Amino acid sequence: MTVPTEHDDAINNKILAISEDLVAGFHEHPFHVIAEQSGVPLDTVLERIRAMVEAGVIRRVRQTLLATKLAHGALVAWKVPEEKLNAAFDFMSQKDPFSGHVVIRSTDSEVSGSTYRLWTTLKVPQGESLDEHATLLTRLVGAEEYILMPAHGVFSLGVGHMRRRVLEPGAKIDEPAEMMTTTTVELTPEEWKVLLAMKEELQPDEIVADPWVGRAKLAEVSLPRFLEVAASLNEKKVIGRFSTFLEHTKPSETGKRVTRFNGLFHWAVPKGREIEAGAEVGRHHCMTHCYWREGGPRFGNVNVMGVVHGTEKDRVLEHKAAIDAHLESIGIPVSYTNVFWGGRSEIKPSEISPLIYKEFHEKYA
Repeated sequence: MTVPTEHDDAINNKILAISEDLVAGFHEHPFHVIAEQSGVPLDTVLERIRAMVEAGVIRRVRQTLLATKLAHGALVAWKVPEEKLNAAFDFMSQKDPFSGHVVIRSTDSEVSGSTYRLWTTLKVPQGESLDEHATLLTRLVGAEEYILMPAHGVFSLGVGHMRRRVLEPGAKIDEPAEMMTTTTVELTPEEWKVLLAMKEELQPDEIVADPWVGRAKLAEVSLPRFLEVAASLNEKKVIGRFSTFLEHTKPSETGKRVTRFNGLFHWAVPKGREIEAGAEVGRHHCMTHCYWREGGPRFGNVNVMGVVHGTEKDRVLEHKAAIDAHLESIGIPVSYTNVFWGGRSEIKPSEISPLIYKEFHEKYA
């Protein structure tokens, strides 16, 4: 009997509603947690997730890290000549391990930032320079200019596409979102070893009841020691969530899509009110990401940014309208706002290994 692999299958839906972004922190038995919270038997959870990975519906299963605590990072807007845009996208997505989300974006109307079509997230290891790496990439892809927008605070960081599909515009948590800081944390060599072994995506044969057995061997420590170090990393708040990442930018083999549109929302609020405004935007359930970032004059001095996904463009705009109305109702003025729509995109984890960074720069310098 064929195992159903579409995301909207009833059992898969139950599993994904939990496994996308509700398994916070490190767990010795993450698939047990998914089974318990979804009400689906463990054997079925393992079978279905494995099948969805093999079918390409789930693009990766991995323990995420709070990279803002482990590496220097920024959102980067790139001004690239139109004729070089797709080649630049290919290089960033295929050859630069430090570029994560790589997206070609467009706006519904011409604004000052419309010429910055390529957007990426960029991470470099602690002690390295974002500017140095971005300058090298500028030369390699023929970009004209780049703007680095590091996060000063994080208000929302999750995915949960399955849960968000049925959200009503304006739905939000009872209290403003709490801001997470981006101060980097120092780790010991052993902690780095465990962390780097833990973070790589699980292969289908690793989607088992005890997924960390093989990773402990990779880190060259015993399983009890691996779990002990992982628990300490959890306490240092450098561990994100255990997650199954849906392929949301490409259709499945039968043509089904998880989402069709994603909008990068921009708001410029008065200086000194960034944390207050970010907390109010970030409390809305529709936001998969929400940050305090400074875009500067080319982007209307935007300082609050966030991303919303949806299957219909109008619905995404309804979510934004509800947030706009909420900000107005509580007296937070907005001097500039815009939506940068995602087009061609590739999503991958950013590398944070100092060794790989050194090898990349030796190769391309």
